[in-house]
Amino acid sequence: MNPIVSRVMSTIAGQLGNPHGLLGKGVARFLNRGNRPMIEAAVTAAEVGALDTAADIGFGGGLGLTLLLERVGATGSVTGVELSPDMLTRARTEFAADLSSGRLKLAEGSLTGLPLPDASLDAVITCNTVYFVPDLDAVCTELARVLKPKGRLVIGIGDPDAMARMPFAPYGFTLRPVGEVIAAMERAGFTVERRDLPHKPIPGRLLIGRPA
Repeated sequence: MNPIVSRVMSTIAGQLGNPHGLLGKGVARFLNRGNRPMIEAAVTAAEVGALDTAADIGFGGGLGLTLLLERVGATGSVTGVELSPDMLTRARTEFAADLSSGRLKLAEGSLTGLPLPDASLDAVITCNTVYFVPDLDAVCTELARVLKPKGRLVIGIGDPDAMARMPFAPYGFTLRPVGEVIAAMERAGFTVERRDLPHKPIPGRLLIGRPA
């Protein structure tokens, strides 16, 4: 591939995994728009309701936080965990009122190192994030740790075959078969339901886990 094209694709992949800087602001808007169908479906699948404590891990542009806050209402709470300091700064401005009221908490962290207590959440969503973590078992074990015994986990991913056709995919993405992700969830103690989202150009896959 042309070296210039390679640099562009590498930059795009890096921004998708960790939005930052001036370009990251545009990426945040793109993530909210492009991921909306998956995030909306993930929030619905998580069955979040009033009184619940819910979290979006790797919230990016923040759409998932907005939708979860709507679901939990005035009596529940939402936590957003994000690797990107720039996305955290953006969210602190956008959600200042929710942070002030205590309905929302934001924290820097990763899928393998969540700054959350054991068994503290009723529901967790994480969409288009597991491509960027090499140890999937560690991810699923950590997600299981923070969920309550009757909690719900929803992992959203793009169809790996469709993702592989994207020009940025070779630059930092780990695309795993859906069955491999399900198996890791099962090893962490979840029973898993799969739901397919037939969106274009990349169909989505929701993997809904409940502690066995």
